[in-house]
Amino acid sequence: MGTSFASVTGFTVLLGMGSALETLCGQAYGAKQYHMLGVHTQRAMLTLLSLSIPLAIIWYYTSNILIALHQDHEISNEAGVFNRWMIPSLFAYGILQCLNRFLQTQNKVIPMLISSGFTALLHVLVCWVLVFKNKLGIKGAALAISISNWVNVILLAIYVRFSPACKKTWTGFSKEALHDIFSFLKLGVPSAIMIWTSPKSKTRDIGVINKP
Repeated sequence: MGTSFASVTGFTVLLGMGSALETLCGQAYGAKQYHMLGVHTQRAMLTLLSLSIPLAIIWYYTSNILIALHQDHEISNEAGVFNRWMIPSLFAYGILQCLNRFLQTQNKVIPMLISSGFTALLHVLVCWVLVFKNKLGIKGAALAISISNWVNVILLAIYVRFSPACKKTWTGFSKEALHDIFSFLKLGVPSAIMIWTSPKSKTRDIGVINKP
């Protein structure tokens, strides 16, 4: 129940908002305005991180919301504990969406594959240590997801920052990212609504890896 609630109220929303980058970055890349890929990505990061704050508040009160919807109290309380410990992954997931779209537009899939594969292997170890060795139970499972998502973000961020392949498209942080946020929202909000209302989103698996 916790993962389903997290999907509907958090991951799916960020996934939809991040989808706007496919259009914006695609147009910039096609027009050979390579530096704009970085600008669009930074703008999306700022927007998704800001959006993650109210979503995190919703996750914090997961148990209260589920109980108000007449769900089983014991299950609702456990789901609430799980989602509270998974709040850090919400912010990582938003950034991850942006980095993945940034790289996908440039057909740089291999770095994403390597990063996802390494994170998946690490996740198994981290989850085992936290859940069984440290006996954290569902808290450990949620924390393992958060750690794995942040590791994935860090690996991709290092690649984007230092790889010569992204030299033209990532020229550092720019003040341009603070302007014209409405252009991103104009595409992001409809995309989020479309994905959020899609039947597939109700059964989407919550993984630590955002598959390319």
